[in-house]
Amino acid sequence: MSALTQALRDSSVITWRNWVGMKRVPDALIGLTVQPIMFVVLFALVFAGSLGGEPYREFLVAGIFAQTVAFNVFFTTIGMANDLGKGIIDRFRSLPMSRVAVVLGRTVSDLGVTVITLVVMSLTGLIVGWRIRGSFLDALAGYGVLLLFSFAMAWIGVFVGLVARNVEVAQSAGLIWLFPLTFVSSAFVSVQGFPAWLQPVGEWNPVSAVARASRELFGNPTQLPGFAESTAWPAQHAVLYAVLSSLVIVAIFLPLAAARYRRVASR
Repeated sequence: MSALTQALRDSSVITWRNWVGMKRVPDALIGLTVQPIMFVVLFALVFAGSLGGEPYREFLVAGIFAQTVAFNVFFTTIGMANDLGKGIIDRFRSLPMSRVAVVLGRTVSDLGVTVITLVVMSLTGLIVGWRIRGSFLDALAGYGVLLLFSFAMAWIGVFVGLVARNVEVAQSAGLIWLFPLTFVSSAFVSVQGFPAWLQPVGEWNPVSAVARASRELFGNPTQLPGFAESTAWPAQHAVLYAVLSSLVIVAIFLPLAAARYRRVASR
């Protein structure tokens, strides 16, 4: 059996193992779905009246999609740190399995969690008035961009989880960088409303690109009323920049996570 074939086979086993674990402990999955539902309902029904009404609802949902797939990295971080803290990684090390199977299986299984989360959020969005106004193929491309970004962020979660080594530290480490990443973006508001020095940060934030790309592909407003369309390169090429950002994240953190796993597993 080739190394690639063994890696794919072993990764599929780890993926199935993680899904079975979620089925037996559904509380974590419930938390991942309840939080985005609360964001959609609260922002769409409570704040929409002050922030633009119906156009804001159309603008908002894709932003919550982008924020949620970014926040799912927290689930990956906790899962990886939990396996490491309980000694499961040591048990895997003793088996004749591919060294990349554990980290790849974790990212793929958590991608399945993202699919469930997006389905739940889409149904919630439809209830509060959000609609997909683009073509069917564009909508599929929009969800594809979101899933690619989720897969990329999962590799950051694997790396952070392996560095943290226990759940308590992983919880703190995950929140420290996630909140600035998601809120200093165009997920909820227009970047043009930021202070001048902060606008370039928001424009080049991958979360902004994913949110705008989703809006474009879903046929939703890309800008709030009262704000001019951004002329920055990431905004003008949102789909391309979202895809490139995701690929760059994978290219950086996949080898970092694999190297960290080899170091941890060799102890």
